[in-house]
Amino acid sequence: MIGYYVHHRGRGHLHRMQSIARHLPERLTVLSSLSARAGHGVADWIELPADDSGTVFTEPTANGTMHWTPRHHEGLRARMALIAAWIAAANPSLVVVDVSVEVATMCRLMGVPTVVMAMRGDRSDRPHTLAYDAAHALVAPWTREFAAAGWHDSWQRKTFYAGAISRFGHLRPSVKTAHAGPPRVLVLWGDGGGADPTAPLAQAQTAATDWQWRFAGGGGGRRVDKDAVWDLLQWADVALTHGGQNAVAEVAASRTPAIVIAQSRPHGEQHATAAALDKAGVAIGLADWPASRQWPALLNRALAHGGGQWHRWAPPDGARRTAEFLAETAGTIR
Repeated sequence: MIGYYVHHRGRGHLHRMQSIARHLPERLTVLSSLSARAGHGVADWIELPADDSGTVFTEPTANGTMHWTPRHHEGLRARMALIAAWIAAANPSLVVVDVSVEVATMCRLMGVPTVVMAMRGDRSDRPHTLAYDAAHALVAPWTREFAAAGWHDSWQRKTFYAGAISRFGHLRPSVKTAHAGPPRVLVLWGDGGGADPTAPLAQAQTAATDWQWRFAGGGGGRRVDKDAVWDLLQWADVALTHGGQNAVAEVAASRTPAIVIAQSRPHGEQHATAAALDKAGVAIGLADWPASRQWPALLNRALAHGGGQWHRWAPPDGARRTAEFLAETAGTIR
């Protein structure tokens, strides 16, 4: 049996689990503070209490050894007790953790091997070092070409390079062709937190009035369902998105030319992703919002660049190969 912990912030961790689960030969038990969701490949869903409820959190880092373990927090205690009870009853072969240093450590302390979903940015802090060192394996949602600089050799040796994993990875993108009318830009933005992009997006739209704009996220409640996101990516000549792993993976799966703007995140995750994509010539990566006057040139530059390099970041079979890796690992680990 394989357990799979899904972090509740944003929806990227959930979408990645769902993409992998559909290719697994046996169904997963999911552990998450997200509400239970039925889906292909999910056998059971253990809904965990929130560990971030309330307004006062005492010593959450445990003197810098953890990321989030506030003292005497009832939700934290209850969620860890549920995970421990499930491990004792189910005796899983391994647990995939996406992502939580505390859950990964808890599982390993109970003798369960962990496979940790890796994140870009500086992960040399004590909590990440503990979780990555203790993991049986790491899964990198990028290809070996983009191996993270500064990683320990021991991490590199046990990393499975999946490439970006998208819920759209199994779909065949349309070929971008010339069309009548103004060029089209899709804003694909998530809900994982960070500064409200409404104002800078409005400035961008005002600066580039000769482009047709559509939005999937980006403030103002402009959410769309899964099928609509894929259709919009096929419609777009250029995608504008942030540097989160899931958003980038979805744009990559569609092979749409892109501008990737890094949001501020702990450990510089999105800045590392945007910089890697820009340096390799896969997409235009920016460390911050550009000045309004720069938007017409940026959009035209992205359009001229095209999306032909996305395969280097996101092979189409990343989810399937990850599922095969997890199944093989679960079947052979002792």
